[in-house]
Amino acid sequence: MAAPLKQTWTVKNHLFLMQKHLKRIGQLCHEVQKSSWGNEESVRNVKFDVGNRPIEISTGQFARFADGSAVAKQGDTSVLVTAVCKTKSSPASFLPLTVDYRQKAASAGRIPTNFLRRELGASDKEILTSRLIDRSLRPLFPAGFNYETQIICNLMAVDGDHDPEVLSINAASAALALSDIPFNGPVVMMEGHADNFGHDLFKEAIKTGVKEIDTIIIKLKELRESLGKPKRDVEYKLAPPEEIFTTIERLTNTELTAILQDASHDKFSRDNAVRDLKSSTIKQLIVLFPDKEKDKELLYEPYDLYVKKLFRKLILQTDLHLYNIKYLGCDGRSLTQLRPISCDINMFSPLHGSALFQRGQTQVMCTVTLDSLDSAAKVDTMSQIIGGIFMLHYEFPPYATNEISKAGLTSRRELGHGALAEKGLRSIIPDTYPFTIRLTSEVLESNGSSSMASICGGSLALMDAGVPVKQAAAGVALGLVSSGNTEEDFKYKILTDILGIEDYMGDMDFKIAGTRTGITALQADVKLPGIPINVVMEAIEQSTDAKNEILDIMDNKISEPRKEQKKSFPVIETYTVSLTKRSKFIGVGGLNLKKLTSETGVRVTSIDETNFQLFAHNQQSMNEAKEMIEQFLTEERAPELEYGAIYTGKITEIKNYGVMVQLHPKLEPMLLHNMQLDIRKIDHPSALGLKVGDEIQVKYFARDPHSGQIRLSRKVLQSPLAKASFLNVKKG
Repeated sequence: MAAPLKQTWTVKNHLFLMQKHLKRIGQLCHEVQKSSWGNEESVRNVKFDVGNRPIEISTGQFARFADGSAVAKQGDTSVLVTAVCKTKSSPASFLPLTVDYRQKAASAGRIPTNFLRRELGASDKEILTSRLIDRSLRPLFPAGFNYETQIICNLMAVDGDHDPEVLSINAASAALALSDIPFNGPVVMMEGHADNFGHDLFKEAIKTGVKEIDTIIIKLKELRESLGKPKRDVEYKLAPPEEIFTTIERLTNTELTAILQDASHDKFSRDNAVRDLKSSTIKQLIVLFPDKEKDKELLYEPYDLYVKKLFRKLILQTDLHLYNIKYLGCDGRSLTQLRPISCDINMFSPLHGSALFQRGQTQVMCTVTLDSLDSAAKVDTMSQIIGGIFMLHYEFPPYATNEISKAGLTSRRELGHGALAEKGLRSIIPDTYPFTIRLTSEVLESNGSSSMASICGGSLALMDAGVPVKQAAAGVALGLVSSGNTEEDFKYKILTDILGIEDYMGDMDFKIAGTRTGITALQADVKLPGIPINVVMEAIEQSTDAKNEILDIMDNKISEPRKEQKKSFPVIETYTVSLTKRSKFIGVGGLNLKKLTSETGVRVTSIDETNFQLFAHNQQSMNEAKEMIEQFLTEERAPELEYGAIYTGKITEIKNYGVMVQLHPKLEPMLLHNMQLDIRKIDHPSALGLKVGDEIQVKYFARDPHSGQIRLSRKVLQSPLAKASFLNVKKG
C-alpha cells in the first residue's frame, strides 16, 4: 500500500507545483501586458504639416502582432496599414508582394447596400488604390528579396475631405519602415490628373509635391530610428556565378548584338530570335558545365540577365554621341522618334462613333456610344467615385499578344489602364451634354503603351461621334535607361514612345497625356529607388514634342468634332404636357410609359411637373413615340373603379386557377379566381362552360391590403337559392 500512496502524493505535488508555476507565468504575462501593451506611453507618433494640413502617423496601439503597423490620420480620416512577411523565402523569381486596400462601410457610418449587408469582393476603386500603393512600394524592396509579403490597408474612418489614398501610401511606408522587413523607403511613384494644366504649371506642381514629400520622409525616418525594429537577416537570391555569366557573354555577344540592332525585326521575330539563341547557348553551357545539366533553370536566368545588360548597354553607350551619331533603337528609331502612326474613323456606320489607332505594333479600336442621362454612372458614396456622363472601359483580350487565357472578368490591369485613359480624356469632355458617353477601348495588338493609344483613339472616336470636345487629346509613354547609383555618376537616356521590350528592360514607364495646351493625366512607374527631379522635368519636355506630333497626325484625319450627324445618332427632345393631361400621359401605374418604351424603345425622363425628356435611338423611333403620346392624350381616360360596384367585363384568357377579365380597354386584365367564380366549388373554369370572349359580371373589391392583388368576385352576385338547388340536384 505504500507505493500507491507515494505515487498519489507525487502526482498531487506535481499538480501543486504546476499550478504554482502557471500562476507565476500568468502574473508575468499580466506584468508584461501592463508594462508594454496596456501602457499609453507605448503609443508613439509624429506630426507634420503638408500644405498647411496636419498629418499624424502613429504606431503601437493597433495590430501589434503584425511585423509592422501604422495609422495615418488627417482630419477625421484614418487608415490602418499592416505589413507581414513570411520567414521562408519563395521559389518565385520576383517579389511576391500583395497589397489589399479595403474601404469599410462602417468607416463612413454606413451599412453596405448589397443583399448580405456586408463587404464582399473588392470594388474598382479599391483595386485601383491597391495598384497605386503596390507600384509605390515595389521598387523599394532590395534586389533578390523574394519573401512573400502582404500589405493590408484598412480605412478606419473617413470624413470626405481628406484623401485616404495618400494617407495609405504614407502609412504603408511607415509600417514597412517600422517593421523588420528589409525596405529602402521612401516611396517613389507619380500619378495624377489635371484639368488641362499648362506644362509649366504642372512642373511647378511636381516640384511643390517633392518639397512637401521631403518633410514626410524626415518624419518617417525619425519614427523609424526611435521605434523601428532591427531589420531581419534574409537570404537574398544569389547572383549567377561570374564564370557562367562571362561564358554567356563570350558565346552570344556578337549574335545577340546583331539581333537587338536589327531594325527589320518585329515583336515576335525578335523574341523568337532571342529565344532560339537561348536554346543553342544553353546546350553549349551544358557541355561546358556538365554539373548544371540536371538544373537547367540555373542557366536560364544568367542568359536573361545578360540580354538585359547588353540591351541597356547599347542604349547607354556614349561614344557614339561624341561623333554626333544618334543611337538607333532596336526598331531603328532615334531616342526621340515616334513609331509609324496611322488612324481611321467611322469604321462601322451603325456605331455613334468609332476610330482605329495604330502606333507601331500597338493597335486599338475605340467606340463611342451615346445614351440617355439615366445611363450615367451613379455616385458611389464609399468609393468617392465621381458619377458623370463620361465613362471609359478598357479591354485587353489575350489575342492582343497571341496568347490564350480565360476571358470574362475585367482584370486588375485592365481596370488600371482604363482608369488612366479615362483621366486623360475626362477634362476635354464638355461640362454639359445631353447624353451619357460610354467609350470602349479594345486592344487588338499590343507592343507597348496601349493605354496611351486608347487616349488617342478615344479622342478620335469622340470627335467622330460629334461630341463637342474642348480639344483633341493624345498620350505617349516614355522610358528611361540609366546607370550609376549616385547623383554624380548618374547617366541616363530618355526614350520616346517605348516598345514592350524597352519597357521591360528599362527603369521607368512614364505615361503622359494631354492636349496642345496642357497636361490631363500622368503616371510614372519607376523601378529604381529614386530618380533626380531634373529627369522628370526633361521627360515632360520630351513628351510635349511627341504629343504635338501625334496630334498633327490625328488632325489630318479629323481636326474638329463632326458637325453633320450620322443616321445612327440618337435624338433627344423635351415634351411638354399640361398638368390636366399628365395622368393621361403617364397612365395608370405608369402603363402608358411602359407601353411607349416597349414598343418604340424611347425612354422618358421627368424634368419637372410638366416637362419630360424623350430619348430615342433614332429619329424614326422618336416620331413613332410622339404619335403614341398624342393618342394617349386624346384617348378616353381609363375609369377609376369604384369599390363595391358591379362591372361587366370580357374574358381574355382562361387559366387553371381562374379567368382573366378586362373591365375596360384602358385597363390591364384582372384575375377572377376559381374560388370567386361560382358559389359551387370548381377545379377549372371549363366546368362552367366559360370561353375567351364571353362577357361576365363581377363585383369590384379594390386591392387586397396585404397581397396587393385586385379582388373580383362573381360568386357574391349569385343567389343563395342557386347553391341550394345545386346541392339538392347533387344529392338526388
